[in-house]
Amino acid sequence: MSPQVRTRADLWRWRRHKILLIAAALPLVIGGWVTAAIAAPPVHGPARPVRSVRPVAGPDLDCTLTIPNAPLTARGLATPYILSATTPAAGPCHESNPAQSAFVQAAIYDPATGAISVYDPLVVDAGHGAALAPSVPAISADAVVGIWFGYNGNNLTIRSAGGAGLALDHCVNGLGESVFSQFAYCNAKAFFAAVNTGIAKHKLVVPALGTANDGQPCPTTRDFSIVDQDQSDNVTTRYLVTAGGRTAQDTPANAARLRDVDVLSNPSDNALLDEFVDPALGCTPWTVRDLDGGGTATSLALDEIQANADQAGPAALVPLNDPMTTVGRARSVAKTDLYRVGVDQAPLPAGENPRVYCQDMDSIQSARLKHDANLFVGAPSPDAAAAINLFTFLAARLSASFHHLGCARFGLADPVSSESVDDAGAVTAVTFAS
Repeated sequence: MSPQVRTRADLWRWRRHKILLIAAALPLVIGGWVTAAIAAPPVHGPARPVRSVRPVAGPDLDCTLTIPNAPLTARGLATPYILSATTPAAGPCHESNPAQSAFVQAAIYDPATGAISVYDPLVVDAGHGAALAPSVPAISADAVVGIWFGYNGNNLTIRSAGGAGLALDHCVNGLGESVFSQFAYCNAKAFFAAVNTGIAKHKLVVPALGTANDGQPCPTTRDFSIVDQDQSDNVTTRYLVTAGGRTAQDTPANAARLRDVDVLSNPSDNALLDEFVDPALGCTPWTVRDLDGGGTATSLALDEIQANADQAGPAALVPLNDPMTTVGRARSVAKTDLYRVGVDQAPLPAGENPRVYCQDMDSIQSARLKHDANLFVGAPSPDAAAAINLFTFLAARLSASFHHLGCARFGLADPVSSESVDDAGAVTAVTFAS
């Protein structure tokens, strides 16, 4: 069977809160040797049972998010962001539709104490209020706030309330009119600069990665064993949504008050690492205080800070052929560098060749996947409709990334030579090329 090329939609329309693992023994072929995919209890993911929301067929996948005034202040963080249609004639945008949902995540650094905390601002539909008003976080007067955005559709445009302009709060949506598609950020450069100063002064200590059950270092978002076609994108934010389509912050108190609610989530690289890969490898993601309503949480910012501090070489940094950083179909150094600023990565070096990224992703990721097959086979798939377990999900994702990055143009071969699927289209087995 020739390899199937799955789109980002095929592999990433997964909902993190409805994990189904098929209870069957199915063959996994790895370069000639076979192991069994025996179902295991879904031990990963949140302890609180929740339901996911089904996407509405045929929605407009290009939406706009309006940023409130003073978004970097406590009051601004607690003011809902407004989701609306970028092109009204194409149809409305609804936060309650998982195919259109946008997500916001803030990280707050206190220079006086060296502490980082996380807060998830809320997104609501235009013309509708929140199901429950967001809590106002307590932050210090000299706190440095960074904000990141994730999106489940195709292209998210951000704009400021009242026409103040994105530059006022150092918000970046892309290069000119060419948006990053599912990613944007505000004040990230200042946030990471403050954090790096705190690390240098030993006020902030970044936790060590630890050693995985396979004897290798636990992976980061910059590990070639985990990256995909567009690394370091999207967030770990979740929202509650009522039957009427109104949203609230995902806190135990809000869930208790609203009772019959579903959960919206952003299928991100960070969530894949923190909620699926780390548990399967016996690793623990970095968490800090969650200002939404107590407890602790992961975040994009934490993952990037830890990756910057602890990832051994070769480190995966956003490449020139990342689909989110191209302008049309053309590679753009300027847009790639803007994206890198948002995740605290150095600008592209002169003469950067995307071939090296493709080669490292293919060789390093396929080697660790084969090495860790027995660990991943028993772990749940982020999307049971796409693949029957974490192993087949990651292998199919690697193959899709190879194609979306155009790696074949560099004379490289897809590391996954074939995939087998069941009648529902879920990947049940893969064959590696070597």
